[in-house]
Amino acid sequence: MRMLVQRVTEASVTIGDRLRSRIGRGMLVLLGVGNDDTEEDVEYLAGKLVRLRIFDDEAGVMNRDVVQTGGEVLVVSQFTLMASTRKGNRPSYVGAAPGAVSQPLYERFAARVAQLAGREVPTGEFGADMQVGLVNDGPVTIWIDSKNRE
Repeated sequence: MRMLVQRVTEASVTIGDRLRSRIGRGMLVLLGVGNDDTEEDVEYLAGKLVRLRIFDDEAGVMNRDVVQTGGEVLVVSQFTLMASTRKGNRPSYVGAAPGAVSQPLYERFAARVAQLAGREVPTGEFGADMQVGLVNDGPVTIWIDSKNRE
């Protein structure tokens, strides 16, 4: 399971001409689910996310997490994070789990983040063609892979 975390001043998801979700200051999380991902990956990444200290303290040092700052989290599914570009120029998505596997794990991830953060976590719409808007704050963008725990 892979997530791309962006610290934002605001982020939103629109589907067609309908606003699906919007947050203010916090984190936009793009989440990709792989064929071999399990509940263990959900637990690891959800815990890592809510404890990720990427918000400034009073000294201007990134030393606070999203819960400490009262920030919001928006989670969007993105199978393209599982792309392989080893051969040629056309990405392969064979590593991405099919919807029957990835959708429940994506939903459990969002629910677990909400539980750990103690607040509602808005999401995109699984499988939809979404327009994701954001204002990256910093910019701060962090890539975390549950199979590569560095």
